[in-house]
Amino acid sequence: MAEDLIRYDILAQEALRGLVKKVLVEVAQTGLPGEHHFFITFSTQHPGVRISSRLKAQYPTEMTVVLQHQFWDLAVADSAFEVGMSFKGVPERLLVPFRAIDSFVDPHAGFSLKFDVSAIAPIAEAAPDAVPALPAPQLPPIEAGGQPPSETSGDVVSLDAFRKKNG
Repeated sequence: MAEDLIRYDILAQEALRGLVKKVLVEVAQTGLPGEHHFFITFSTQHPGVRISSRLKAQYPTEMTVVLQHQFWDLAVADSAFEVGMSFKGVPERLLVPFRAIDSFVDPHAGFSLKFDVSAIAPIAEAAPDAVPALPAPQLPPIEAGGQPPSETSGDVVSLDAFRKKNG
């Protein structure tokens, strides 16, 4: 088989990350439509991910968040999204680069995407100019005293419950 010098695999993943970005932009502007909700799994070790040290200790490699009832101040930039959520009653602010996303699932629509986060790194190491450096996203900070819309905390749910079992 011929060597893929164009890297269609990476181009396809970037296009699908653009789809995730477009969906989140819509939700940030108009809210979640109907019963749609999202499970977003991301690498907590990916460059640019910003989570509290408490969450980093609890989720050292990967974390899944649910955008459904308990989130606020969703902001979307070119390379990342930022959102407020409550974990065990403690409000947190997360910043997640789109390239850190491992999977995106909308159970209501039966829609899911799986990304290969590691596919970008080898190209960047082999040819540093092939993958441009991402600027830090310019997102509005959470306002002082900003609180979640309710006192109920959201839960982090493992995506394993939704994955098809092999065999």
